[in-house]
Amino acid sequence: MGVGTSNFVIRWINFLTMLLAIAVIIFGVWMSTHHDSCRRSLTLPVLGLGAVIFVISIIGFLGALKSNSILLWIYLVMLCIILVAILVFTVLAFIITNNGSGHSVPGLRYKEYQLQDYSSWFLKQLNNTKNWNRLKSCLVKTDDCNNLPKKYKTSKQYKSAKLTAIEAGCCRPPSMCGYPAVNASYYDLSFHPISSNKDCKLYKNSRATKCYNCDSCKAGVAQYMKTEWRVVAIFNVILFVVLSMIYFVGCCARRSAARSHSKA
Repeated sequence: MGVGTSNFVIRWINFLTMLLAIAVIIFGVWMSTHHDSCRRSLTLPVLGLGAVIFVISIIGFLGALKSNSILLWIYLVMLCIILVAILVFTVLAFIITNNGSGHSVPGLRYKEYQLQDYSSWFLKQLNNTKNWNRLKSCLVKTDDCNNLPKKYKTSKQYKSAKLTAIEAGCCRPPSMCGYPAVNASYYDLSFHPISSNKDCKLYKNSRATKCYNCDSCKAGVAQYMKTEWRVVAIFNVILFVVLSMIYFVGCCARRSAARSHSKA
C-alpha cells in the first residue's frame, strides 16, 4: 500500500471515528443531566470511552495528515493497548457468562432461574448489599412488575405469558412456593408455602417489595446481565476485527511515512 493511499484511508477512518466519539460524549453528557441513578452510574464510563476514542482518532488523523511517523507510532501503540484490552475483556466476558441457564416449569411458558447456577463473579456482585440496593432501586423505578396487570388483563393471560427473566424472578414468588395467582400483581399469601425456600417468605404483594429481596430476583438480573454481556462480547469480537484491520492500515501508513522521511 502506497503512502498516499494508506494515509488517505487512515485519515478518513479516524475522521469518522472522531464523529462517533463526539456522539458518545454528547450521549454521556445527556445521561448526566438525568437524575435516574441507573443512567447516572454509566455516565463516567461512557464519557471515558468517548474521550479515549476521540484522542486516539485525533492522533491517528494528524499522523496520517502530516505523514508524521512519531504520531503514527503513538497512535499504533494506543490502538494496540485498546486491542489487548478488548481481547482480555471479551475472553473474561465469555468465561463469566459460561454458567447459568433457566429451568423449565411444567405449565409455564417462561423459565425460572436459580442464583447458584451463575458464576462466582455474578454471585459476588449481586450478593454485595450496596450493589444490590442500587440495582433494586432501579428495578422498582422501571415499573416492570407494576406494568404486568396492564399487559395481562386476566389470570389466564398471565399464566400463559412468556415473562422475561427479571419479570419471572422479581415480580412473583417462585412457583415452588405454591401461592395461587389471583392476577398479574397479586398472590394469595394466606396459603402456607409448600417449599422451605426463603424467597417464599420474602415475597410481598406490595409494589415496592414484590420479590426484590429474593435470590430468584438476583438470578433474574444475573440472567439479564449474562445476555447483555454476551451481546457485548460478540460486538467486541466484531470491533476487534475492525480495529485490527485499522491497525494494519496504520502500520502501512507508518512504514510509508518512515520511508518518505528517510529519503527526504
